[in-house]
Amino acid sequence: MVQAARELTEHARVRERIDAVLRIMGGFGGTYGKGRPLVDALEDVAQEAVLHGDIELAQRFQRFAAYAGGELFLDILEMYYDEEARQRSEEHMRRMTAMGADRAVTALDVLCRDKPDATAADARDLFRGIALSAGHLGLGTGEGGIRLSTKDMKWLQKYGHMELLLRNLPRPASVETARMMSDVLADADAGLLAQLLELKARRAGLVALRAAVENPDSSESALHACLKNQEWIFGGAYVAELVRRQYTPDTILDIPLLRGDGSLHVVELKRANIKDLVIRRSGHLMLGAPPHHAVSQAQNYLRTMDENRRTILADHGIDTRRASATVVIGHSRYVSGGIAPQEIAETLRTYNTHAARIEVITYETLLESAARMLALSSASARQDPDPNEAPTA
Repeated sequence: MVQAARELTEHARVRERIDAVLRIMGGFGGTYGKGRPLVDALEDVAQEAVLHGDIELAQRFQRFAAYAGGELFLDILEMYYDEEARQRSEEHMRRMTAMGADRAVTALDVLCRDKPDATAADARDLFRGIALSAGHLGLGTGEGGIRLSTKDMKWLQKYGHMELLLRNLPRPASVETARMMSDVLADADAGLLAQLLELKARRAGLVALRAAVENPDSSESALHACLKNQEWIFGGAYVAELVRRQYTPDTILDIPLLRGDGSLHVVELKRANIKDLVIRRSGHLMLGAPPHHAVSQAQNYLRTMDENRRTILADHGIDTRRASATVVIGHSRYVSGGIAPQEIAETLRTYNTHAARIEVITYETLLESAARMLALSSASARQDPDPNEAPTA
């Protein structure tokens, strides 16, 4: 699959990274390498693909890296990139669907035999009862239970993935509705559907982040998990989140973002529950100790990036000279001392006015800004102009 993926790009730098992967693997027919070097090499390919704007190839090598790191079954990987394996799985799914339909017919035959005057409502009640009963079924692991082989566990993982895909499909109430739905989907604009699906994913991501922020016990890692691969939340200036988080031995970045000009922007995440985010001293408002510590940490990151700029650019293709940073910390709901949200915003605005490369924002500001961007994107997606309509003067 790695060799086949190499033929999908014409960028020399990407191919060089792929060749490095193949060298670690030992080539076809050899004993391929395992462990962290292989995972790192695969992630390097993904990052190089991001730099060249090939997001699909980057995602492919991210999945390769997940498999090499033991986070993804090979069967799942083949579902994405092995046409024959996917066809076998689809055939198996079709057989399972046909089997389920056959069992449904058998259940209806039994219903009609036992109750000749059965109605459609009776049939609905029958299948509703079957569905409710299914909730009481399970796979045991102890005495008398079912012991699953590794192969069976892989199949269950596949079905879990398919269930996620099928769960949100519309459920037509009649044959006519199903036909109309089919016609609509057949005539739908693929680009518009992709845009709507992306908006749905962004809404879900924003809801998850808001829930994490509103939980006072959320850790930095929990907030980081909600923001992973959600670079849109930080604004339209960023092309993508970089795969690699470590560019020097002593520096691991929370969220490295790529600007449109190829330069690096660092996002440093701290907890939302910060009581002394802003404090009042001698009648004046100022930042408390936690944001100052976070800014100092970001300053050290940027200094290290400046000092190692040539090496990082040569090894990873990222320009870190004069990189910038954003510190996301705190929320007005947790600040003590009776300081109003507007006062917190003004204090941060004053502080940021005097900063050159580092901006400090709260999760409140981040959520509000992202919600506005999402609303504008949703409004744009809902517009469906007539291509034959003449533009207004």
